[in-house]
Amino acid sequence: MIVYYSPDYVASTHAFDTTRKAGDIMKSLITDPVPGVRIQPPPLLTRHQLELAHTAKYIDAVRTGEPESLAESNGFIWDPKLYQMVRASNGGVVAAAEQAIKDRVSGTLSSGLHHACRDSGGGFCTFNGLAIAALDVIQRKLVDRVVIIDFDAHYGDGTEDIIGKRSDIRLVDVTPGMDGKKFLPECATALYSLEGEKFGLAIYNAGMDPHEDCDIGGCSGITKDVLALRERLVFEFCHQQKWPVAFTLAGGYHGERLPEEELVELHRLTISTAARFWELGR
Repeated sequence: MIVYYSPDYVASTHAFDTTRKAGDIMKSLITDPVPGVRIQPPPLLTRHQLELAHTAKYIDAVRTGEPESLAESNGFIWDPKLYQMVRASNGGVVAAAEQAIKDRVSGTLSSGLHHACRDSGGGFCTFNGLAIAALDVIQRKLVDRVVIIDFDAHYGDGTEDIIGKRSDIRLVDVTPGMDGKKFLPECATALYSLEGEKFGLAIYNAGMDPHEDCDIGGCSGITKDVLALRERLVFEFCHQQKWPVAFTLAGGYHGERLPEEELVELHRLTISTAARFWELGR
C-alpha cells in the first residue's frame, strides 16, 4: 500500500501538530514499519489544481504572505516555506486519491484540510486537499462520483463551502456530541445510510482529536479502542461497497494528557487498518 509523505510536509517554520506530526509519524514508520506500507513523495499541487477549490487572491496570499491577514487566516505565522509545505501535503491527498483508484487503498500523512474555505484558511487548515482531490479526479474523469467521509472532532465547514450543492460529491461528516458513547454508532449510521450508492472513490478524513485525552476536541468515552473500531468500520464498509478509499490523518493534538508518542500511535491505527484491507483487496 502506497502512503505519501515528503519532508516538505513539515517545512514550515511554524511549529504545531499540523505542521510537525507527519514527520513524527514518518519516524515511527521507519523504526517500526507497518507491514505492506511503502512511502513515496507526492507531486506538488499545481496552480490549476489549487484553483479548482480556492480563489486566486487567497492562493497568492499564501504564496507571498500578503495581505498578512489572509495569509495567516489558517492560524499560523506565515513564512516563505508555508506555500511549499501545503502544496506538498495537499498534493499527497490528490496522489493518494489517484493511487486508490488504481490500487483500492492508499493514503497520505497529510492533515490540516477541512476548515480551509474557497477564499481563506481556518482552524489550522490552509488548502482543502479533500475538496481539491475530489474535484481533480472528477475533472480528469477518473471517477464520476466521490464521497468524503469526515470523522474528525470538528465539522468540515471549509469542505462544505467549496463543494456546495454538487451532486457528484457527497460529504458525510460526523462529530462527537456530548456523549462519546454515541460516536461510534453515529459513524455506523452515517456510513450505512450510503449503502448501495455508487462512488468511484471515498476520501476518508481520519481525525484522532475525538480521543478523550485530546485537549482540542476530545470527548469523554472515546478511547483508543473506540477509534480502532471506527477505523475497522470505515475500511470494512468501503471494502464491502467496493469503493476505493484514500485516507488522510486530520486532527489530533498532543498535550499533557495525550503525549506525542500516544498521538502517533493513534494515527498509526488508520495506517495499519488501511494496510490490512489493502491486503484483502489484492
